[in-house]
Amino acid sequence: MIVDKEVSRPQGGRLVEALVRFRELGIVAFILALTVLVGLRAPAFLTVDNFRDILLNISILVIVALGQMLVIITRGIDLSVGSIIGLTAMIVSFTLVAFPAMPVPLALLLGMALGAVLGAANGLVITLGNVPPIIATLGTMNIYRGLIFYYSEGAWVNAFEMPAAFRGLAKAAPLGVPNLILFAAATAVIVALFLTYTRLGRDIYAVGSNPDAARFAGIRAQQVIFSVYVLSGLLAGMAGVLWASRFEAAQTNTALGFELQTVAAPVIGGVNIFGGSGGVPGVVLGAFLLGIIQNALTLVQISPFWQLAAQGLLILAAVVFDSFVLRRLQRAA
Repeated sequence: MIVDKEVSRPQGGRLVEALVRFRELGIVAFILALTVLVGLRAPAFLTVDNFRDILLNISILVIVALGQMLVIITRGIDLSVGSIIGLTAMIVSFTLVAFPAMPVPLALLLGMALGAVLGAANGLVITLGNVPPIIATLGTMNIYRGLIFYYSEGAWVNAFEMPAAFRGLAKAAPLGVPNLILFAAATAVIVALFLTYTRLGRDIYAVGSNPDAARFAGIRAQQVIFSVYVLSGLLAGMAGVLWASRFEAAQTNTALGFELQTVAAPVIGGVNIFGGSGGVPGVVLGAFLLGIIQNALTLVQISPFWQLAAQGLLILAAVVFDSFVLRRLQRAA
């Protein structure tokens, strides 16, 4: 009997590892196949400049999707991130108009602090109010979007009103790589290290895998859930500042509907919608796949409707795959 137990555990572990690898390798294979097919149809797709544009286009998505990943791992969802981006972009931009001598790092910190406060409001409603995350963040999504109109009174901040140093925050490339890409890469590395080497990072997985068992193990699940919404808001706030810098404008419709992409990238990249599993490489791959699809369909002059349809199909396929994985693991257990 002892031998049988020792054998069954490695088999279960190998099953989990194989399924995870299959998901990420499947995304890589799909990206390569899509790249070849689109390259044959539109040779401009395979140029270095085009791939640089793709990386620029997905950089903000990667940053926000990493925060969304933390929320999804705990079996939640944050639909307010698009509105947080828009609100922080607007407040920071108006602040810079009023104080053009403000150091750019301070503007970035201001955006992150505002995002963390807005994320904390989400966390309080969910943990203290015991409101389901999808309902809570759906409500705050509209509240924050309304605050954009209230704060700005319908006005926009345009490029000529922004300091040159702030406009260069996202676009400058002192190291030969645009700062925006470096921000995304640095965020991915920090989040990966955070999940791997910190107690809170491990607790996030524990709460998402089995909330009841996590409580019995002494993990304060409500504090963990509150923390992931604060982190999601913080990353969305940083993204709002970078968004205003890259597009050199703060508008009332900034990042409208962007929250759907931030959910799509993690789910496509293997973050289990039922919680408990997922990682940074999958999120980056999921965002990259979405960026390639959007870029490819634009180059081959296909209707934007198919971009949304492709995202929807990928999300459905990812959820079906997660359900299949969950059933297999339950059988193996």
